[in-house]
Amino acid sequence: MTPSQPWPRIAVVGAGAVGGYFGGLLARAGAPVMLIGRPAFVEAVTKNGLFLDTLHFQEKVRVVASTEIGAVRGADIVLFCVKTTDNAATARAIAPLLSPGALVLSMQNGVDNVEQIRAAAAMDALPAVVYVAASVPEPGRVKHVGRGDLVIGPQNEKTERLAGVFSRANVPCRISENIEGELWTKLVWNCALNAVSALGRAKYGQITASADAWKVVETAVYEVLAVAQAANIHPPGLEDPKAALAGALKIASQMAEALSSTAQDMNRGKRTEIDSLNGYVSRRGAALGVPTPVNHALYALVKLAEGRS
Repeated sequence: MTPSQPWPRIAVVGAGAVGGYFGGLLARAGAPVMLIGRPAFVEAVTKNGLFLDTLHFQEKVRVVASTEIGAVRGADIVLFCVKTTDNAATARAIAPLLSPGALVLSMQNGVDNVEQIRAAAAMDALPAVVYVAASVPEPGRVKHVGRGDLVIGPQNEKTERLAGVFSRANVPCRISENIEGELWTKLVWNCALNAVSALGRAKYGQITASADAWKVVETAVYEVLAVAQAANIHPPGLEDPKAALAGALKIASQMAEALSSTAQDMNRGKRTEIDSLNGYVSRRGAALGVPTPVNHALYALVKLAEGRS
């Protein structure tokens, strides 16, 4: 995509930390972006603009926002950023509103969102692996403390188009021929760190500083890799379990000041995505005959803590 080409129209469905960050960067670069989110967020953005507080700049970005799902009409690209618990309802709501040829990109935690979206609404979506540490400390403000890159795939006209749009907005976006493996790589990190951060009320840097907490991380990582192996899935670069653990340490160090999204949800009294993370690994492990006691324990404890056991 060259700078002289017109931008596609972009709608962010579920504009929170992830949607606000990437949607904000696209709007800052000049793309016509519609943020669809909760009333408090939309009211703040409409009144004062979207404030991006990033590692590289602090800037107020003017962007259109709405609470109405109907605002997705006319979009060429839809960034699907709702919590995984809302997949089915949101997919059914937007499916009849989409323009022919619109691209839907799932920018969510977990590995089976595209399948859930398709099952709910017979709607095709493309998977993305999202690496960003961001939060919404107050409505209309996105705080970015680490990374901010994407992996999509496999390589085809659609993914090349998406990568071109993100690259034009200076968002690193890599195309992979092993997107299923890439999704599982992210799942490894999520299962290693999210629940521990939430249950321990700890930032990632605090987890790496605790030898006892790191033993939990280590066992969780090894369990996820065992399930992946049994499912014949190959997360790139994680063939050696020790390398996988080193990767978890690198991720936690890069995002040392971040609380996991699971922790953020629990702190706000919201339902977490744990069913799509450690819960998914526990269920998949049970189906494949692979023991996952640590992942199951983390899942069960988060469910108890959020009051939905």
